[in-house]
Amino acid sequence: MSEPSPAVAAAIENELRLLDPVVRASADLLAALLHPEFREIGTSGRLWDRESIIEALTADDAPRPGPLTASRMRGTQLGPDLVHLTFDTESKGLRSHRSSLWRLTGTAWLLYFHQATPFVDDPFAEV
Repeated sequence: MSEPSPAVAAAIENELRLLDPVVRASADLLAALLHPEFREIGTSGRLWDRESIIEALTADDAPRPGPLTASRMRGTQLGPDLVHLTFDTESKGLRSHRSSLWRLTGTAWLLYFHQATPFVDDPFAEV
């Protein structure tokens, strides 16, 4: 398998940062990675925007799921300023398929859109 493009590598690096519990608990660190027009469809089906997800993740009473382990991360550069990532996560036995769009904004790759779908059995594990 060939090395990812610099754009895909940057998006993967930032995606992995977002999985870090320290980053997830910091409004400043999250804000530095989320595009101003960020949107998410969470595992519950809830719709989130940038402000609401930062507030929810950094609240004093926010649930702390523990570290998220990523696997099967793949990326495709869709254009000079757009990267699509797909991967799976697991935390405390809960697994989700994930899809992210990263946009080059100025000189930084920022998360523009994210969707997570929980799964139990994965018949396409080898795809």
